[in-house]
Amino acid sequence: MKKEFKILSWIIVIFLFAYFMPLESERFTGALMAMFDLTKWYAQEHVILCLLPAFFIAGVIAVFVSQGAVMKYFGASAKKWLSYTVASVSGTILAVCSCTILPLFSSIHKRGAGLGPAIAFLYSGPAINILAIILTARILGIEMGIARIIGAVVFAIVIGSVMSIIYRKEEKEKRDEQVNFPNIPEKRPLWQTSLHFFTLVLILVFANWGKPAEGVTEGTWFWIWSHKWHITGFFGVVLVYSLIRILKINWLQVLLAAVATIASGVFFESPLVPMVVGLTGLSIITLIDKNDEDNREWTMSSWDFAKQILPLLAIGVMIAGFLLGSTHGDTAMPGVIPESWIADLVGGNSILSNFYASIVGAFMYFATLTEVPILQGLMAAGMGKGPALALLLAGPSLSLPNMLVIRGVMGTQKTVVYVVLVVVMATISGLIYGAIF
Repeated sequence: MKKEFKILSWIIVIFLFAYFMPLESERFTGALMAMFDLTKWYAQEHVILCLLPAFFIAGVIAVFVSQGAVMKYFGASAKKWLSYTVASVSGTILAVCSCTILPLFSSIHKRGAGLGPAIAFLYSGPAINILAIILTARILGIEMGIARIIGAVVFAIVIGSVMSIIYRKEEKEKRDEQVNFPNIPEKRPLWQTSLHFFTLVLILVFANWGKPAEGVTEGTWFWIWSHKWHITGFFGVVLVYSLIRILKINWLQVLLAAVATIASGVFFESPLVPMVVGLTGLSIITLIDKNDEDNREWTMSSWDFAKQILPLLAIGVMIAGFLLGSTHGDTAMPGVIPESWIADLVGGNSILSNFYASIVGAFMYFATLTEVPILQGLMAAGMGKGPALALLLAGPSLSLPNMLVIRGVMGTQKTVVYVVLVVVMATISGLIYGAIF
């Protein structure tokens, strides 16, 4: 009966929304366009180059990295200083956003990572993105860049530790289970698994290397950006070596997939085409491989993450676009919540202004590096320095799509506690920073 009542309630809600839909309102229709604009941009710019490689990286953790290795560094019984140190600085390598980190978080969580280290990893992955830190210091000032990196590391450790304390009973049960976990030897040497894993990570990093600030035509950042596809191609060659020598996949099948990827890059200007061809080829050769069942399991595990995460991300991106608008590149389409409200609420350095900035940052979706130019515009419109830092510390690591997926991984209660901790700490940090500067 309860289930039927729930279905009836949803039918009534949807009917009432359709009946009273204010299509005559420019704000409402503009928000709908912003919703579809953000969804289209996300699909074009973020799914193929960011999420799909991330699913395969998560698959590596789930299949090739032994559960014992995960528990050694992230497990409930691992040394706290080691697990939190590794988790809190992981973002300097990964350079991912709040959505791309999700398959990796889900993977280590399923492999037995303790709640505290897993949460520290979840927060730090997007927050301590080294590219974003550099861009923040360059555009918003060196003090903001330093405050962001210090805040990100401290947040990761503190939030992870607090979550571990709050759910200490569950952590104790997990620790007791892991004490008796058998010491299963690694299937292959650690350096081989590490090479395979970091090759995929570096392909993800350089394929998504952000464009330097307007007017910058020299320096290391510009050089890497102008040669990023050559660098990505080099690590693609390393991946070919890894597939043949480490995973023992038939060399002819690997070379055929590699040739198809190179040919697609020659005949098509868009980098999305060779990425799709390469990932398709990788999926096919691993699925038909007969030498090692783990190779097929790698792709199947990646597919499991995709099935779990992509639908929730799509819903979250659409809702975020509708509520807060679409802000990417030169596009600025307001959502149903007027931008003027946000700008008015985050001026000065009061508790409320920092709190509002943290809330907006927590629910708004920021792709990697886009939070800096957005903040630059908000600060020009009157946003205080304290609220700016609060948004920087809450925004990149959280978003509405991110929350929906986290809820599916660790439940509603833990997700709410995690979001509240991030918002509260971001608010306090913004207050302190605003008072100093």
